[in-house]
Amino acid sequence: MNKNRLEAFSDGVLAIIITIMVLELKVPHGAEFADLKPLVPVLLSYVLSFIFIGIYWNNHHHMLHAVKSVGGAVLWANNFLLFWLSLVPFATAWMGENHFATIPVALYGVPLLMSGAAYSVLCATLICENGKDSALARVLSRDWKARVSMVAYVAAIPLAFVHSAISLTIYIATASLWLIPDTRLEKYLKSN
Repeated sequence: MNKNRLEAFSDGVLAIIITIMVLELKVPHGAEFADLKPLVPVLLSYVLSFIFIGIYWNNHHHMLHAVKSVGGAVLWANNFLLFWLSLVPFATAWMGENHFATIPVALYGVPLLMSGAAYSVLCATLICENGKDSALARVLSRDWKARVSMVAYVAAIPLAFVHSAISLTIYIATASLWLIPDTRLEKYLKSN
């Protein structure tokens, strides 16, 4: 199968996910800055989730450019990733609407954790499809960010029951970690 179709489908789903999230930002009933105050948690939740979705889109894009072929197993692994990412708008809205209450903050970590796991499955499936000597296999053999992220999400979910701010700090730190570009794949692709 042509990998461009997989990338186009994924791009469309991610665009819809972002659109759903932004639709949760309701216009305040007033024209004063004070009228925006109740919306701050919703806006902050949106910003964090937008960053996460953007990170996945960016990495997905680079990953697909590093492979030559995609097969049926890759399609299903990609759908598994998109399923978990599609739950981010629900978790985002619940967390923002409830002003970062314990259970919504804990639940927010579940689609993050499962998206991370699904992304790892997609990477492994693409490596199986394209070979252990592929560019993707060489670069991802040292993917410490993915490992750190998974540990962070596993820790953040129960830590929300200690204090939701701890989990939020972990989510923000994890997103920040991914905002620092990993140029290994780009460098490898340019050199070959």
